Amino acid sequence: MVTFPGSLDDADAARAVRIAGGEAVRLWHADADLHEVDAVILPGGFSYGDYLRCGAIARFSPVLTELIPAARDGLPVLGICNGFQILCEAHLLPGALTRNAGLRFIDRAVRVRIEDTKTPWTGDYAPDQEITLVLKSGEGAYVADPPALSRLTSAGQVVARYVGGNPNGSVGDIAGVRNEAGNVVGLMPHPEHAIDALTGPGTGGLGFFSSVLRAMVDG
Repeated sequence: MVTFPGSLDDADAARAVRIAGGEAVRLWHADADLHEVDAVILPGGFSYGDYLRCGAIARFSPVLTELIPAARDGLPVLGICNGFQILCEAHLLPGALTRNAGLRFIDRAVRVRIEDTKTPWTGDYAPDQEITLVLKSGEGAYVADPPALSRLTSAGQVVARYVGGNPNGSVGDIAGVRNEAGNVVGLMPHPEHAIDALTGPGTGGLGFFSSVLRAMVDG
């Protein structure tokens, strides 16, 4: 669990890992060591205040100098909201995140459909399963140029799409994508806010955290 200056949801993501049965290891943005973790989550928030572009400064943090080669070697990585933006800035995922359509901050529950269940982060879901997550962002519209979008679609790299309406203007209703290998996933809605019916809109997000733990056990 990487915490950047401005991270807001690192404690929530750590709680989700614990509820799923895992141990959350805290990593600081200035660490140049991943401490032999089995997977990494980049949580939501406003890394370094997002003063340049979302995730642009975080991409050059010491922890990313270790994370980028580890991800390219197969380490499971999940970027949520701002973490998704960081993965795009680090060129671990294609595309970019831009201002929402209407230039308004969105904070509400949304329905998404899981379209790829073959990643370490989605294996506990059924194909085309619909779940409710929480969307809270001002820069959450996913964009990619036509050739990149065509490659994503043809290669099955779209992990999740919004259902019942596109809340932020993301191209193709895209809510999450993965890299070619499938170990790196970026997701705009927050699964960590949908793990307990008492504190969120349900438990639909817990599968992202239980999936990666199962993937580690199954090896």
